Amino acid sequence: MELAFERALLPDGLAQRVCFEVAPDGRIVRLERDCHPERGPFRQGLALAGMPNLHSHAFQRAMAGSAEVLAGVEGSFWSWRDVMYRFVERLAPVDVAAISAFCYAEMLESGYTAVAEFHYLHHDTDGRHYATVSAVAEAVRAAARTSGIRHLLLPCLYQQGNFGGEPLLRAQQRFYNATGPFLELCAELAARESPRERTGVAIHSLRAVPPEALAAVAAHARQGRRACPVHIHVAEQAREVDDCVTAYGRRPVEYLLEGGYAGPHWCLVHATHVNSAELAGIAATGAVVGLCPTTEANLGDGRFPLDELLAAGGRFGVGSDSHVSIDPREELRTAEYTLRLWRGRRVLAASQRVPHAGTSLWSDAVAGGAQALGYRTQGLAIGAPADVVLLDTGRAEFAGLQAEALVDGFVFAPRAGAISGVWVGGEQLVAGGRHRERDAIDAGYAACLARLQRAGLQ
Repeated sequence: MELAFERALLPDGLAQRVCFEVAPDGRIVRLERDCHPERGPFRQGLALAGMPNLHSHAFQRAMAGSAEVLAGVEGSFWSWRDVMYRFVERLAPVDVAAISAFCYAEMLESGYTAVAEFHYLHHDTDGRHYATVSAVAEAVRAAARTSGIRHLLLPCLYQQGNFGGEPLLRAQQRFYNATGPFLELCAELAARESPRERTGVAIHSLRAVPPEALAAVAAHARQGRRACPVHIHVAEQAREVDDCVTAYGRRPVEYLLEGGYAGPHWCLVHATHVNSAELAGIAATGAVVGLCPTTEANLGDGRFPLDELLAAGGRFGVGSDSHVSIDPREELRTAEYTLRLWRGRRVLAASQRVPHAGTSLWSDAVAGGAQALGYRTQGLAIGAPADVVLLDTGRAEFAGLQAEALVDGFVFAPRAGAISGVWVGGEQLVAGGRHRERDAIDAGYAACLARLQRAGLQ
């Protein structure tokens, strides 16, 4: 199969009349630039590498916007968590599948072509196992299959309510797995992978997983010829940092670094509350920081010093996390604007090598996200997945922008309907800005929400 585009943003910059040959497994096996005009037809617009979404809790899409009410207590991450626990209390696998498919279709329409699903909803509401232990995980994976998105399933270990073995809350019972059965679940899911469906592991957080279980999961991830991706929430909240210091005498990121855990196959999600030494340590290990700026802003988590991470040579990617926004542009824009408000200066995530902020942010987040999802090659390059987002730069809204500023305009001055097509593994899933299965996915989602409303969950 061949895909041909008028223009494409390649790892080394913009190129004209680019042709990609795509193998049956969905990888780019040949790339030519400045192809002869008769090689077409060339799809008009600017082709970008699809954005990996490195952190998702897909079921939370159905509660987005429902926790924005002051209810007589100070609003915080912890009060938001109470709302989330009430919502998740009665979700069944069929509900998770419908919500996830809807969420993944939205991702594809917005320019995400792959997602790392941080999956901790394992069992029934009272903690009892379903007849098949992997029932909810398979529901999430089926949703990915329905949408066509590239999927990294991250079964998540969750064992305690807080540092020191604090008991789980009732709402957390369905998250629990003992370490042995958890690793068996991971192996079972890994045995049923496909070219678009891979499996990694997730550790919910240092507060939710004791040291011996953390060590066992990290050792499991290092087995085989190639380490599998490991993702963990870390240093998201100031209270979490204080509790970690009390329990271990170390800050969360400091604890991971000193324990030799972080490495190129690790993704440190949020890492909001870090100091300069920890940033340098993260960069030195090659780990990816998973930023979720719209969720972090929504929850009041704090602000991340992205400019310092980049100056240290660190890598980052973005995720939509709680899905109050499903738009990679908004994640990148929020990250940059947070820095501008904080530092009192502009264009802080660019560099002399790539001076355009939009291009720099998009390219860096693609590379970091791809690493966090376990790709060997990133971007539109030979060996990488043929995951492509096409911008309709012929629209009047793009008039007047030089070619080098098109991605800046896309990221910082959003054009409604700018994405005309999306391909995953060379297969077109979005045309004219709309997912090809949108009607059926919407109907399933609406039916699910109607059921939840009748049950008093919404």
